[in-house]
Amino acid sequence: MARDIGIDVQAPIETCADPHCPFHGSFPVRGQVIVGKVVSTGMQKSVVVEREYLRHMQKYERYEKRTSRYAAHLPPCIPVKIGDDVTIMECRPVSKTKSFVVVEARAGQARIMGEEATPPAKEAGQEEQ
Repeated sequence: MARDIGIDVQAPIETCADPHCPFHGSFPVRGQVIVGKVVSTGMQKSVVVEREYLRHMQKYERYEKRTSRYAAHLPPCIPVKIGDDVTIMECRPVSKTKSFVVVEARAGQARIMGEEATPPAKEAGQEEQ
């Protein structure tokens, strides 16, 4: 049975014995909640999550696109692949660079929609209106 961590996320189905898991260990989470995309899974029990946001440039009256990368702890009960959208939450420092933990994983857009979601090709007789 997974414990309630205080935010509205779906608890993982699998169980684990990781002490740094917010659902199955005694690891408290607090602070920021960030939604981003997994860009690296090369480390053990860790992922790198990238978040895109817009920043207003007052001088030019336009927005610029910026990205931030966060190293986050990945509990073994949450399956994640590169390209998946995840929710990470702030916690106490797990290591020198990790102060976030993955609390929810959503499959990437391409894997959710599959090949059926591609729009059908236009036929020669049809015109756009």
